[in-house]
Amino acid sequence: MPLFSVSKTNLATVDQTNFDSEKHLQTLIEKNLQTVFGCRLVASEFSTGAQHAGRIDTLALSEDNNPVIVEYKKVESSDLINQSLFYLAWIQDHRGDFEIAAQKTLGPSVSVDWSGVSPAPRFLWTGN
Repeated sequence: MPLFSVSKTNLATVDQTNFDSEKHLQTLIEKNLQTVFGCRLVASEFSTGAQHAGRIDTLALSEDNNPVIVEYKKVESSDLINQSLFYLAWIQDHRGDFEIAAQKTLGPSVSVDWSGVSPAPRFLWTGN
């Protein structure tokens, strides 16, 4: 689907380019989180600990103080859904870790609103 720039009553197509790497996209988005998503950066490459052995690409706090998880993928991957569900379940079980990270980065007066975070399923079944 083409993208357009608007100048008064004229439209012009915008050239689309691919990113060299996921990290390039991640850096660009993290520097512009407020503009793109209305979020504040909490952490980049946030470790889920030795037991879970994961790394959340970007943790953020929305303008409504809800936790936000952003994962970047250069190619389409069916693992993205499972990985996202895993991180959602992890963040629900580790609310304190998220709150500490948010307060460390954004200040001690930051509070997190968990009311918009709904329970995550523990598995994803894709069979018949």
